[in-house]
Amino acid sequence: MSSDTDAMGAAPVLSRRGALVGGGAAGLVLVSAAARGQAAPLIRKFGRARWAKNIDNAVVYRNEREFASHPYTRGFWETPEGGLICNFSLATVDYAAAAAGNPDLLNHTFLVTNSPGGRRGATVRSDDDGRTWKVVSVDPRRPNNDVMIPQVGIDGRPGPLSEIGPVDLGDPNVLVTNFNYLYMQDDPLVKDFYADLKTVVETPERHSFFRISKDAGRTWSRSAMLPMDNLASLAAYDSATVRADGRCLLFLTGSTPGFQGSPGTNGPLVYCSTEAGTDFHFLSSIAPDRNGGPAFMYPRGVALPNGRLLCILRRDRDWSAAQWTEIYSSDDGGGTWQFLSRATDFGAPSAPVLMSDGRLVLVYGRRMDPPGIRAVVSKDGGRSWSPEIIVRDDAGSWDIGYPRAWEVSAGRVGVIYYYNDRNDPVQVKTEKWPPWGKGGVRYLARSIFSID
Repeated sequence: MSSDTDAMGAAPVLSRRGALVGGGAAGLVLVSAAARGQAAPLIRKFGRARWAKNIDNAVVYRNEREFASHPYTRGFWETPEGGLICNFSLATVDYAAAAAGNPDLLNHTFLVTNSPGGRRGATVRSDDDGRTWKVVSVDPRRPNNDVMIPQVGIDGRPGPLSEIGPVDLGDPNVLVTNFNYLYMQDDPLVKDFYADLKTVVETPERHSFFRISKDAGRTWSRSAMLPMDNLASLAAYDSATVRADGRCLLFLTGSTPGFQGSPGTNGPLVYCSTEAGTDFHFLSSIAPDRNGGPAFMYPRGVALPNGRLLCILRRDRDWSAAQWTEIYSSDDGGGTWQFLSRATDFGAPSAPVLMSDGRLVLVYGRRMDPPGIRAVVSKDGGRSWSPEIIVRDDAGSWDIGYPRAWEVSAGRVGVIYYYNDRNDPVQVKTEKWPPWGKGGVRYLARSIFSID
C-alpha cells in the first residue's frame, strides 16, 4: 500500500509527488476519489524483505541415514492441553553414496519403493508450544501417510464410521486425519492391504480415507473410505477445518470424469461432514474458473472469526523454483469460492496460523536462491499481505519447506518444516535435471520468531 494511504483503506492524502506520479487516467481516478472522500482501492504494501526478530532455530529430528520430510501433508494437530502433534515421512538413505555420484538416491519417488522399507510415517509431539519435541512413533511398518498401520479386512472400507457416532467435530478433543494410501500397489509396507482393498474397489489408489480420534490423538478409529460422489479420483492432504456451526470441512483435490468425450477437470474441492459427524460428502469446487495453467495443489482451510472461510493454495509452475500461494474465500460456509489474493511472489505450500490478535500469518519454504523459510502477514483477513519476513536463508538446496505453523505467544510464531543445511558436512552435488540430490541431510527443524 502506498505511504499516502492508511492501512485500513481510508481516503488517500495525495502528496504533490503522488498526484504527479499517478498521471493519466489512473491519477484522475485517485484525485476524484479523494475529492469525494471515498476509500481508494486496497493495494498490497510492497517493500523489501526484512529479517524476523528473536529467531530461535532448532533440530526436531535428524538421523544421518534418513530422509525426514513433508510435515505439511502428513498431519498436524493442536490439543486442548496445549500440545502439538506432528506427523512426517522417513526413508532410509545412503547420503555417502548419493554424494559419491548417485544423487538420484534422494529422488522423492525413488524413496517410496526403493529405499529399504519404503517411506514410512513418524510422529513427534511437543508439550511446551513447540520449543522442544519428543519422538512418539517411528514404527517401520507404518505407511507414510497414515497415523496407524492399516488392518487387512478392517481398514479402508467404504461407508461411515457409524460405530463411533455421533461425533461432535467442534470438540477440541476430536481430531480428524485424511490421507491417501499413496503408491499402495508398490509400497512393500501395505502390499497385502492394497490387495485386500482391490476386492472392495477396482482402483484403490484413486481413493482417499479418513480416521477420527475422540481423545486428542491417543487412539484412532479404523480408516474409512471417503465416498467418490461421481469423481474420477480423490486426493487428501490431512487438511481439515471446523466451521462455526461444528461441521468439518476437508480440503482435497479431485478430478471429474469426462462428459460425452470432453476431458475431465482436476482441482481443489471441499467435502463437508454429515450431521452425525461420521461421514463426509462433496460440497463444492474451489477454483472451477481457473483450471487452466499451473496446477493447484495442497489446499488448506482457515476459518476466520467473522465466519469467512479461506483456502490457501499452492500454484506450481516449477517445483524447484516458481511456486506461489493464492488465497480463495467463501462467505457461505464453503458453498462458493472467489479469488481473494496472491500472497507470495515465490513460496509454497504456505502454512497458515491465525493469531489471537486477528492477524493471519503464512509461513513457507522459499526454493529460489537463497533458499530458506519466510513468512508474510495479513491484517485484513487475507486481502493484502506484508513484505516478506525472512526466518532463515541458509538451506543447502531447494529441497525444503512443507511447514506447519502455530502461535507460540502474542506476536510469536512457531513453524516446523524439513530442511537441509548449506554448511552440512555432507553435500550432494549434481547438474542433472531434475536436481533431486543437491544439498545435505534432510531433517526436521523448527523455528520460533517474532513477526513485529
